[in-house]
Amino acid sequence: MILAGCTSTKKSETPVQNPHDVKADIVRLMPASAPDRKGWATDITAAFTTQGIPATTENICSVLAVAQQESNFNADAPVPGLGKIAWKEIDRRADAVHVPNFLVHTALLLKSPNGKSYSERLDNVKTEKQLSAIFDDFIDMVPMGQKLFGNLNPVHTGGPMQVSIAFAEQNAKGYPYKIDGSIRNEVFSRRGGVYFGVRHLLGYPANYTQPLYRFADFNAGWYASRNAAFQSAVSKISGIPLALDGDLINYGTDKPGGTELAVRTLSKRLDISNSAIRKALEKGEQLGFEDTRLYKQVFALADKTTGKRQPREMLPGITLESPKITRKLTTAWFAKRVDGRRADCMKRAGG
Repeated sequence: MILAGCTSTKKSETPVQNPHDVKADIVRLMPASAPDRKGWATDITAAFTTQGIPATTENICSVLAVAQQESNFNADAPVPGLGKIAWKEIDRRADAVHVPNFLVHTALLLKSPNGKSYSERLDNVKTEKQLSAIFDDFIDMVPMGQKLFGNLNPVHTGGPMQVSIAFAEQNAKGYPYKIDGSIRNEVFSRRGGVYFGVRHLLGYPANYTQPLYRFADFNAGWYASRNAAFQSAVSKISGIPLALDGDLINYGTDKPGGTELAVRTLSKRLDISNSAIRKALEKGEQLGFEDTRLYKQVFALADKTTGKRQPREMLPGITLESPKITRKLTTAWFAKRVDGRRADCMKRAGG
């Protein structure tokens, strides 16, 4: 009864937000140059409401900052040189499966479902949505498309918030709209891109002291900033240099990665078995990792060894790699850039 009473008290403390007021706040906080601010406000409000995420000024500004950084509020933003990027990817895939490039280029001269050849469409492609549609047609219609790509469309992210297609597909339960063909197609729409973008940015609990680390997680994966700090602590007490990338295990395999091997060297000092270490590290994509004996004892030992409290959050040291990126960028650069936009939005709000 006591627990039930506590729960009901917490719920009563959360004010019910009027969607009309939320939309008005979003319109007011968006840059004046943004197109269709009312349309954006409608989609963002729906994402907050259906996912039960409070539409606080900071949450609104965080979403707007990511959308501005990723697309400048263009749901289907053009990517310079996308045709050349696509051809390069096709040639790379052909080389990987030992198919001569001239055979692939010949196959792409065939007409696609819209009446134009695949080659012509690739030469003139402007956006990721268009490119994804070309690959889908190519995979479905041309036997060589199956050989090169199977069922794997090489366009992995898209939409106004550049959300991972795989993430959207894994989090499609509860999606409030009628799906237009596939979740992939929804990601390329404004409503879908915003919905899954909000889910990726704010749809998980984290004990971060500032939004900066959520922005890094948005780029590198949930809890990457917390995990990078854990890796740093492991490195300091083991003496083993580690990539502070937030990946605690080699996902998809039982083979231990660098972080797991480094932690194993501490097993006697921590009095934790290798199997228990693995079990704890497998919780690296959950808040509950912080409740594990491994997490607590690693930081306790790191604090004692260094003589000061080690950070529990840290920007991951990841260099961004993508055919679309033409200069050296990092997750830290992305997070700081977005955080600057969030700060500008907060100033507009007077907060």
